[in-house]
Amino acid sequence: MNYQVRQGDVFIMAVDSIKGKKQPKDENKTVLAYGEVTGHSHAIAEKETDLYVDDTRRFLEICLAKGAALKHEEHSTITLPKGNYEVRIQKQWDYMKQLSQQVRD
Repeated sequence: MNYQVRQGDVFIMAVDSIKGKKQPKDENKTVLAYGEVTGHSHAIAEKETDLYVDDTRRFLEICLAKGAALKHEEHSTITLPKGNYEVRIQKQWDYMKQLSQQVRD
């Protein structure tokens, strides 16, 4: 699989398999990331989705044949096809501090 998509600071790429511990839903939503600045979230409302965490890696499983809608208050909705994904938060290089840091959304 070579499917990749980005919504703001969240990068999602298809993987063959997932691992890790299943995470609880937040208000019946699968939340991929919370905004540190605005309080918004990148979330999927469909019940047939789950987020798994394995150390520092996060995985998303979508079981719906029609896929699932990834929503955020400030970005366009993205429909993710059925499948397994790794979820990453984008990083940026800070030249002044000479280090990599997580993008803040």
